[in-house]
Amino acid sequence: MADDTTAADAQGDDEEIILANLNDEDLIAQIHDDLYDGLADEITEGTNILLERGWGADRVLNDALVEGMRVVGIDFRDGILFVPEVLLAANAMKAGMAILRPLLAETGAEPIGTIVIGTVKGDIHDIGKNLVAMMFEGAGYEVFDVGINTDVDEFLAALEEHKPNILGLSALLTTTMPYMKVIIDTLSEKGIRDDYIVLVGGAPLNEEFASAIGADSYCRDAAVASETATALLSERRAAGR
Repeated sequence: MADDTTAADAQGDDEEIILANLNDEDLIAQIHDDLYDGLADEITEGTNILLERGWGADRVLNDALVEGMRVVGIDFRDGILFVPEVLLAANAMKAGMAILRPLLAETGAEPIGTIVIGTVKGDIHDIGKNLVAMMFEGAGYEVFDVGINTDVDEFLAALEEHKPNILGLSALLTTTMPYMKVIIDTLSEKGIRDDYIVLVGGAPLNEEFASAIGADSYCRDAAVASETATALLSERRAAGR
C-alpha cells in the first residue's frame, strides 16, 4: 500500500508541475521531456518563459529545442520511437520555432546550414520527406520544402533562390527513382553539382543506388539524414569549401 501511495503521490506531483516555478536547469530538462512527448502547448510556454528570463533566442533554440530533438532523433534511429511519435515531437518543435524564428531573424543568427528538399517528379509521397524536413529544422537548419512531384526546373529555381548547402531528394516509387539521376546529371551539366551536398532517401533506395547516380549519400531515415548532412557540411567547411 505504501508503494502505491508513493506512486500516486509521484504521479500527482508530475501532473502539478508548474513550468514557471522551475529553475533554468530543471526547466530545460522539462522542455526536453515535453518535446519528447510531443506536448506543443508546454513547449510554447517553456520557450516564452526562457525568453522572459532574458535568454537569447539562439540559446533557447540550441539548449532547449535542438538538444531535445537530438535525443528524439537518436531514439528514432535506434527504433525506440516511431514515425507517429517523432511527428508529434516535430510538431511541438515547430511550436517553439514559431516563437523563435522572428527573433532569430532580428539578431541575424545564422542557421547551421540551409537545405532545399522535395519529392521528385512523378511521386506524390510526402510523409518521409516531411519528417526529414522537420528533423532538419529541429537540428537548427533553415529548410525550404518544394513539395511533391517536383521537376528539375523547379529544383533549379529553388537552388538559385535559396542558395542552400544541401539538396535533399526523396522518392518512394521505384519508377521515380531514376529521376533523381536526371536532377544530379543536370546539376553536373550546368557546372554546379559540386556547389551542393546531395542527399537522397526513400524506402526503395540504398547506398549502391545513391553512389551510382552521383549523390553524396543515401539516408535511410530522418535521423540519419540530419546527422549525415551535419558531418558532410563540417567536412566541407574544414576543407574551406
